[in-house]
Amino acid sequence: MNTPQFDQALGDPFGHSLSHPFDLRLDALLAAYRDGRIEPRGLIGALRTRALALNAEYRLFIHVLDEAELEPYLAALEHQSPADLPLFGTPFAIKDNIDLAGIPTTAACPAFAYTPARSATVVERLVALGAIPIGKANLDQFATGLNGTRSPYGACRNAVLPDYPAGGSSAGSALAVALGVASFALGTDTAGSGRVPAAFNNLVGTKPSRGLLLTAGVVPACRTLDCVTFFTATASEASRLLGLCAGLDALDPYSRHNPSWNHAAAFGTPLPFRFGVPRPADLEFFGCTEGPALFASAIERLRAIGGEAVEIDFTPFLEAARLLYEGPWVAERYSVVGPLMERTPDAVLPVIRAVLAKAPGATAVQTFEAQYRLQAYKARCDALLAELDCVLTPTIGRPVTLAELAAEPVLRNSDLGHYTNFMNLLDYAAVAVPSAVMKNALPWGVTLFGRAFTDQYLLSLADAFQRVQAELPLTGGHTLDTPRPVGRAQHDRLAIVVCGAHLQGLPLNHQLTTRGARLLERTVSSPHYRLYALAGGPPLRPGMVRVAEDGCAIEVEVWELPAAEFGSFLAGIPSPLGLGKVELADGRWEIGFICEPSGIAGATEISHFGGWRGYLASR
Repeated sequence: MNTPQFDQALGDPFGHSLSHPFDLRLDALLAAYRDGRIEPRGLIGALRTRALALNAEYRLFIHVLDEAELEPYLAALEHQSPADLPLFGTPFAIKDNIDLAGIPTTAACPAFAYTPARSATVVERLVALGAIPIGKANLDQFATGLNGTRSPYGACRNAVLPDYPAGGSSAGSALAVALGVASFALGTDTAGSGRVPAAFNNLVGTKPSRGLLLTAGVVPACRTLDCVTFFTATASEASRLLGLCAGLDALDPYSRHNPSWNHAAAFGTPLPFRFGVPRPADLEFFGCTEGPALFASAIERLRAIGGEAVEIDFTPFLEAARLLYEGPWVAERYSVVGPLMERTPDAVLPVIRAVLAKAPGATAVQTFEAQYRLQAYKARCDALLAELDCVLTPTIGRPVTLAELAAEPVLRNSDLGHYTNFMNLLDYAAVAVPSAVMKNALPWGVTLFGRAFTDQYLLSLADAFQRVQAELPLTGGHTLDTPRPVGRAQHDRLAIVVCGAHLQGLPLNHQLTTRGARLLERTVSSPHYRLYALAGGPPLRPGMVRVAEDGCAIEVEVWELPAAEFGSFLAGIPSPLGLGKVELADGRWEIGFICEPSGIAGATEISHFGGWRGYLASR
């Protein structure tokens, strides 16, 4: 039996006593299995021992699986191999508001606990792929909190500095990865619980689009808003896990179809992009003197990977955020916890009772009024995002200490959600990614967010962001040494090259603009085309034909069209025109207008005009 050598610690990237005895990142772990350096029983047994030892100090687990509870998962792998299962022998932690068959689900409330006969759908999918659950992770009770101290099973301290919290509510899940007990962990995120703990512990926290990761078997916080999340060391690992697990579930009426542009193949290297940043007046660091410079540095890193920063009015996002706890959505939380509070008030922590106390007074009229306000904010926010590929914010304005949380638990918890609370209300996807280390050695991070179902694109940006800051160690002291992703990052917009009446200001341009398209650039094709004015009309139509020799560079525009509108646009293109791949002057190949060679019969060659506008000017 091969067992990893746990006495050879890799050291702590932040200069403290924390060390990771083994590289649990997905690629490294699968390589070790394939090479025969380890096998699941030895690894899981050693990780279980480590988890129990760490739990006394960090309180990261409510329940660590014992040998008998682990045995079915280990036995299932005995006749399998890493070649058979993409997550073969991969240890993972489960937030204890997510069901694992045969293990109590507590939601950090002993009086609420029950033992499910079936695992949550997302857990079932991971186990079927070869992953092995290590334990049920500690959390803020009923996932109500962003700090990780609101649990009768103990407060979760930070992985780096003992005077700081781990962040919550998915505190234990983040710690399981940060402390080297799990390759990844499942959390949940209603108001920021999958992102705040990532920022506190030097992790990537992926909050997918609502309904993308399945919530069947998850204790609701706000059922209409809840998301299952991943904590990982790298964005590329999160991309892989999301690609493996996303999908519809008949047991979950809130699950949603994942569009093709958001499948695993969409993860890649981003082309130049535009990202929003809050105006200086909208940024809030709650007195943190390091925050402004750290955020400015993060902006420069995004510019270094091809981003163009655009200042935006952040007011509607912040106004939407206030609705989560100041509006009737608190009543949705009460629908789960309320019956227990009414029967046994002391079963629920006082701070949670205080948060939910006003919920019974919420009226249907107030609920609808809040929905109207939210829709107005969303219309403004969506209009801003329509011109951008993503938005960058700090993940938290200022890290708070355990002492500050004890003194002002509600206010300081609210501060932590300043940049996170609006996300699910507005139906956006988000990724928290490490960005820096503060002077006191505490991790500091930023969040990239964008339209729903741009998850893989955001992870692509996060991956490029991590690679451009190679000097920042990953959790456990590792470096980002995996190959860059193959292919181009994709999102919910498609680039399309136009060369004729669809050019800006010309008669058919409305077919793009009414579908929400925006102009990306004016450029020319490679010098391998001829341009023709086709017979017929009006309107006059061009035909651009690729030739082996004696071609010209043709004036074109590159527009970006929402993928959902692409089919209707294609259906309206008349023969002999169509859409294919067009080579641009810089060597890129993009979707664009092409013409069947037979279509130039009776046409007039106009290549010498350099483009359609030049031809029209000559008439």
